[in-house]
Amino acid sequence: MEMTTREEKMAAFGRLLDVMDELREKCPWDRKQTIESLRPQTIEETYELSDAILKGDYRELSKELGDVLLHIVFYAKIGSEKQEFDIVDVINRLCDKLIYRHPHVFGEKQVADAAEVVQNWEELKTKEKDGNKRVLSGVPQTLPPLLKAYRMQDKARAVGFDWEEKSQVWEKVAEELGEFHQELDKMDQTDQESVVKAEGELGDLLFSIVNAARLYDLNPDTALEMTCAKFRRRFTYLEEQTIRKGHSLKDMTLAQMDAIWDEAKQMEKEQ
Repeated sequence: MEMTTREEKMAAFGRLLDVMDELREKCPWDRKQTIESLRPQTIEETYELSDAILKGDYRELSKELGDVLLHIVFYAKIGSEKQEFDIVDVINRLCDKLIYRHPHVFGEKQVADAAEVVQNWEELKTKEKDGNKRVLSGVPQTLPPLLKAYRMQDKARAVGFDWEEKSQVWEKVAEELGEFHQELDKMDQTDQESVVKAEGELGDLLFSIVNAARLYDLNPDTALEMTCAKFRRRFTYLEEQTIRKGHSLKDMTLAQMDAIWDEAKQMEKEQ
């Protein structure tokens, strides 16, 4: 692929803005959209982008990035119509933030490594807007819980709240596992309070496992997504093989299903 020039990039972005103006003026569907109506679609597009990243499909990644960019331009268009903000405001505020939070690039500050960059970033972030801003306020409440746990822990780490040695986390995992087992042993499914306590201990255990993953530079969301994809492949193989033989999964024994499951695992190893 040939590298595009700055002029070509600017022209392409200008074309996108022109297309958005045309759509907003002439398309009944685009004209009808609001910031609120676009929100669920933006979330969906973000997940589709995530899928493309995990697949390593660069052609699909390019397409999904375009869809996300469309939404950014769409929000800016609506903002300009309301005379609240426009695409220039969006870009300039982003540039100002990047320059402010990178004093080691645009200023005189020195940093030793990437970890110090993150620490400085979080410190500068807490100084923005007003004095009531807190370290965890930048973690959206609507993030999926697994990602939320990871980001909260990561932000706490950036200000020094972390284990001195990463191996210490395993004592915490073992402690939380023990407490979860204790709560399960006495849980009464007919008692809502008992169920809530067990769920609380399960949450503590999962939070500690996310913490362990973070300390070893592993992304738990990516890891679980990979396992889900693996389970989907193997279970689909099991289902297809069963149908091909004229059987139903409900009529098979667990041992029969396990045998086909093992076939799927072996096939993956040989690929």
